[in-house]
Amino acid sequence: MTVPFDLLPGLTATVDDVAYDPTRPAPPDRPHPFVYHVSIHNGSEETVNIFGRKWIVRDTDGDTLVVEGDGVVGQFPKLEPGQTFSYNSYHVIKAESTATGSFFGTTTQGRPVFVRIPRFEMHPPMLA
Repeated sequence: MTVPFDLLPGLTATVDDVAYDPTRPAPPDRPHPFVYHVSIHNGSEETVNIFGRKWIVRDTDGDTLVVEGDGVVGQFPKLEPGQTFSYNSYHVIKAESTATGSFFGTTTQGRPVFVRIPRFEMHPPMLA
């Protein structure tokens, strides 16, 4: 039996910045690295432990890449009410793409919760 995750009122995520960064490593089949800065804000009255994330990256060619994993950039943030956890990471893409996702966690009472990451777009520079 799987336990459903609930939205927790006051737990939000923001995409603070997205920038093309050609200095990042990227494989030949996905040569365009984009750095993104994300914050998780706990405006709820409960402490939340974030233990995982899921990203869905779709490009204009119709390809979809799903990335799931434990933690957030190797960390498992514990957010007390009023706290924010901010970080940056990057996606590598082959064509114009959009990204969205979710963070997953539990309250200190053991309630499974999630927060959606707002959709953002990545537009590689035109190649000459």
